[in-house]
Amino acid sequence: MDNRETILETALDLFYTRGYDAVGVQEIAERSGVTKPTLYYYFKSKYGLLEQLLTSRSEAFAAELREACAYRGDLKNTLCAAARTAAAFVAREPKFSALFVALYHSAKGNDAYKAVRPLVFRLQRQIEEIFIDASADLGNMHGRQRQFSLGFIGLVLYYIVMKQETSKREDVQITEAEIEALVHQFMHGIYS
Repeated sequence: MDNRETILETALDLFYTRGYDAVGVQEIAERSGVTKPTLYYYFKSKYGLLEQLLTSRSEAFAAELREACAYRGDLKNTLCAAARTAAAFVAREPKFSALFVALYHSAKGNDAYKAVRPLVFRLQRQIEEIFIDASADLGNMHGRQRQFSLGFIGLVLYYIVMKQETSKREDVQITEAEIEALVHQFMHGIYS
């Protein structure tokens, strides 16, 4: 692993364990075995480091989600694919996923929130596209595509987060039966 990757991994561990605001550049550099000038060479600032961490870790997920969200005429299957993709990512990247959610729920004026916000909205837009594409097949959207996307994200995300939290393990797996039950529950709400 090169210096850049070592710094990113160290920052992830520290931000996950103690929070973005509680960790300083000096500590990240020391734990990474590099000097502060080396860290600044790669990332320019602590905020730049956070942005790179968020971007580098979320790019693959965004691509996988984009593929999963491609609506092919079956809303239930598309939503299951999106939920399955999210669950698989959380299983692969439990620390990053927990950090991502925590950063989004930080104070709105905080640098951490400012860094994660564009990525959250990009992911939300991908889910919203499912409902936009499905609106021609479903007569009950009535301009509520964004509302449905937010509801779906909330249901899936908080199910995963709470399952992690209550199991006290990071490597929680969401089963296919759980995914189907979540989507069924959500679809019942749409059609009610």
